[in-house]
Amino acid sequence: MDKDKIKVGITQGDINGVGYEVIFKTFSDPTMLDMCVPVIYGSPKVATYHRKAMDLQANFSIVNSASEAMHNKLNIVNCSDDETKVEFSKPSAEAGKAAFDSLEKALEEYRQGLIDVLVTAPINKATIQSENFQFPGHTEYIQERVGEGNKALMILMKDDFRVALVTGHVPVKDIASTLTKELIEEKLRIFNNALKVDFNIDCPRIAVLALNPHAGDNGLLGTEEKEIIIPAMEEMNAQGIRCFGPFAADGFMGSDQITHFDGVLAMYHDQGLAPFKALAMDEGVNYTAGLPIVRTSPDHGTAYDIAGKGIASESSFRHAVYVALDVYRNRLFDEEIHANPLRKQYYEKRDDSDKLKLDTIDDEEL
Repeated sequence: MDKDKIKVGITQGDINGVGYEVIFKTFSDPTMLDMCVPVIYGSPKVATYHRKAMDLQANFSIVNSASEAMHNKLNIVNCSDDETKVEFSKPSAEAGKAAFDSLEKALEEYRQGLIDVLVTAPINKATIQSENFQFPGHTEYIQERVGEGNKALMILMKDDFRVALVTGHVPVKDIASTLTKELIEEKLRIFNNALKVDFNIDCPRIAVLALNPHAGDNGLLGTEEKEIIIPAMEEMNAQGIRCFGPFAADGFMGSDQITHFDGVLAMYHDQGLAPFKALAMDEGVNYTAGLPIVRTSPDHGTAYDIAGKGIASESSFRHAVYVALDVYRNRLFDEEIHANPLRKQYYEKRDDSDKLKLDTIDDEEL
């Protein structure tokens, strides 16, 4: 048994949606169990109901916590003693509570070091709201609970196609007033660091989209480009973060320009996600960058329209697991290569010998 397998915590999401279906379909493939130790935070009773309703090929073991998780098995931690009723395709407060209990238990065990990464199944953002959850979505809640003061960045990705958002779940009427030079700089820093560390890209190139049509037409159609976006980019370029643009959003995604960049920074939710989902819906992954926790999710919602029918594709969820595993390994690799940095080396400049001196200490090191 490989004790070094990565433990993947999985939240059940909305129990009236397709969460359990895509989870079970993903881990019906034995090779997935060879890659990691999956731990679902949910309800064995609900899981059994889903399995029988759709005749899914899935066996699981019930454990008290991830510390008891079995290798080469799909494990489930029971998060609630409630008799939760499953009603496919119907939003309900009961399902919202079950989704919240699952998420809370997963984050609790993450803080205890019992899981390595987190993959979240889709929730209904309305039904999960309560006194304990007053956030626009997963990203903001996870940042609050386990972010350790760090800021999150939402990245939607498929292979080398990565789109990040300056503003996430913000009403359209508030987007322009929310954008600031400092916010764009913050997101560029997080994006650049994620590309370097989490995706192992040495010198990332980031394309920045404009806010206004035709990139503002030199102020004719808006001034945010001249007053906010371009100054932020100039500051970041001066600090060594390579960003280009701002590009008019309407034509950028459909052109071959996108192939020249490692990531695209969009100003708001639909500006980035609408074209992304049109191009990469089936296998897209939502990755939360910038936080200590490695968290991914499939790039789709609860899919109430097909819940319970057994026709949901697990491709996006499976790729969410892949990305979580890859990012976790890349972070470990980055820690290893920076654990013992080489000492600064100095040359003796008093003669032409170019003799290397290793016994000189920089004043900054004292």
